[in-house]
Parts: sequence; structure tokens; C-alpha cells
Amino acid sequence: MVNDLLKQLGFGDKEITIYLTLLQHGKLSPASLAKIVKLNRTTVYSIAKELAAKGVIAEDIGSASMLLVAKPPQDLSLLAEKEEKQLEEKRAIIKNVVEELQTIAKPTQYTVPKIVFVAQDEVNNHLYTQTPVWDKSILEYDGTWWGFQDHTFVQDYEKWIDWYWEKGSNPKTKLKLLSNETAEQIKKKKFERRQIRFWSQSHNFQATTWILGDYVVMIVTNQKPHYLVEIHDKILAHDMREVFKGIWNTQIEPK
Repeated sequence: MVNDLLKQLGFGDKEITIYLTLLQHGKLSPASLAKIVKLNRTTVYSIAKELAAKGVIAEDIGSASMLLVAKPPQDLSLLAEKEEKQLEEKRAIIKNVVEELQTIAKPTQYTVPKIVFVAQDEVNNHLYTQTPVWDKSILEYDGTWWGFQDHTFVQDYEKWIDWYWEKGSNPKTKLKLLSNETAEQIKKKKFERRQIRFWSQSHNFQATTWILGDYVVMIVTNQKPHYLVEIHDKILAHDMREVFKGIWNTQIEPK
């Protein structure tokens, strides 16, 4: 039991053997100690120095010949005190290093974008579960859902569109999407907060693209399997929002 405890304090097997032997026998010469523990004298000298450095044994300088003696077991507490002192010294060094490094380090104020890929089987579920997150982020800006809507998205996810505008969305959000005329021909229900403007250049778009506050979402539905990519990045979302705002303002509002 005591051997295991001493090992937890960092003692090696030979250190434990020599330390316990000295505790049991009192003062011993290195030669006598070597004979008892069955180690050569050189090894005993070396280990004795390590134990003396730890503060658990000492050399009896009052005797005519060299004798080794174990210090009282209570002195083991000095190990913790020594480690605490070393730890405090290390903390002080680290603090000074941090201060020095801060004077030469170039400041960076950015976050790593978070990207989520959603396969076809999970796209529908992601739309429902992520809606509150998107709405919250949208309302931190102008409350508007910007982007482009591909007609194939309407074909496959019209049920989710109806759910969102009938009961899934925050009443303060509104939508301004560019699209092609085909998409609105497919979509039968109309919602007051959902505005669509037709864009003559939209035939070159390959996916539905939304800007939702700090989120950019792309949904590919014109091929199988479908997939969704969600990017959480404030700067990218800001620039994309400005692009779609600009295009929106150049389009003629449908009558």
C-alpha cells in the first residue's frame, strides 16, 4: 500500500526500497545499505543523492564515517511545498512571457467559419430544426431573408415552405428572394411577408441560396442526391446580403 502511494508521489522502485530501508534501520552507511537492499554501492550513492534532493533523507555529518538517515515522514509534506513553489515560479514566468509575446503578436479579430454539410436524407429535418436559429440571426439585422430560390426547391420542399409561413416563422421576419418565374408558377399559396422578384439572369444559378443573418445556406435540388451546405460566417453573410440587396433593388416588382 505504502509503495503505491509513494509511486504516486513520483518515487521509483529503487528509491522506495532505499527510503523504506533507512526508515526501518535508522542510520546506515552506504556500504551497509547497499548490502541490505542488494544493490551496488554506486547505485546506492546515486539514488541517495536523488532522495536527498527530494528532501526525504540526509547525510549524518556528526558521525566519523558517512551515514545516511531518513528524515521524519512528516517531511514528505515538503515535496508538495516544493512543487507549489515551482508552480508559482512557472506561473510568473508564463505571465511575463505572455506579456512579452503580446507586444509582438499581430492582433487577429476573426472567428473560424463553421460549415455544416447535410445529406439528402436529413435536409428536410434540418430545415425544420434550424428555422428558429436562422430567424434569431435574421432579426439581429434587418429581419429579412435574402437570396435566390431555385424552382426545383419549391417542387420538393413546398410543404416546408407552407409550414414556415403559416406557423414556423417569427412574425417579424420577411422574405425577399430572387427567383425564376417557374418557381412561382409551381408555388400555389401566397404569403404577405414572402416577396419574390423575377431575375432574368437566374437561369445560370445552380442552387437555392439564402442569406439568414450570419448564415449562408445553399441547397442543391436540381440533381440527386440533394444536399445542403450551411456556413456560419458573419463577414461572408454580410457581403452576400449586400449583393442580393443590390440585385433586388434593380428588379421590377411584380404586379
